[in-house]
Amino acid sequence: MATRLLALLLGLVAALAAHAEPEQPSEVRVASEVWEDHTNADGTGLAWDILRLVFEPAGVALRRQSVPYTRSVGLVQRGEVDAWVGSYLNEVEERVYYPHWHYDADQVSALGLSGRPAPSLDRLGDLRLVWMRGYEYQRYLPNVQHYREIHRHSGILAMLDYGHADFYIDARTEVEDVLAAVPGSDRYQVVDLTSLPLYLGFADNPRGRALAALYDRRMTLLVEAGTLRPIFERWQQPYPFD
Repeated sequence: MATRLLALLLGLVAALAAHAEPEQPSEVRVASEVWEDHTNADGTGLAWDILRLVFEPAGVALRRQSVPYTRSVGLVQRGEVDAWVGSYLNEVEERVYYPHWHYDADQVSALGLSGRPAPSLDRLGDLRLVWMRGYEYQRYLPNVQHYREIHRHSGILAMLDYGHADFYIDARTEVEDVLAAVPGSDRYQVVDLTSLPLYLGFADNPRGRALAALYDRRMTLLVEAGTLRPIFERWQQPYPFD
């Protein structure tokens, strides 16, 4: 009888342990493309500063990895890292878990020749658009009909100059970087289209979901206290939580 009771107790303990909340990881592995003043390769930048403030006071060390954007997504989907930086909400649907809180917002802009009529959201369907591979703007901009994805920034202005595309779509900071690399930027115009919140995309596994829950709890505290505002002021970026 005693042996049977002991076996039942051990079985109950095992069942409870199996359904317990996963233990909080001691580190969060985050991959990102290198974006100037956002996710610099040396660990500086607005996003890295925010993530350190989110995770490290909670006892979770930030481990960074700089890789191209599409690779960062693949690393998360395979569970090789815990999250990637710079996703739009539900941009990737398979093996990815999105938290409640965004951490920043992109000012999405169009770059084209200055002589062309300025684009607007309601006439994007008439235009030939290009953007970087993996950015999925067709899911967030209305009326898009004709678009191409490209692999590098180096040929963007030539595509516009030779009439192979009407406008290049990207975050305002990335558009400005393209223009800063060449003289004669007055030949081009930049038109702001919309603002899109930026998220971390977490791995859809117990570890990723535990880290996403911690991220949401910490972001709630930081936003309510206004603690993140000085980071945006330091990097001279608009504050996205007003």
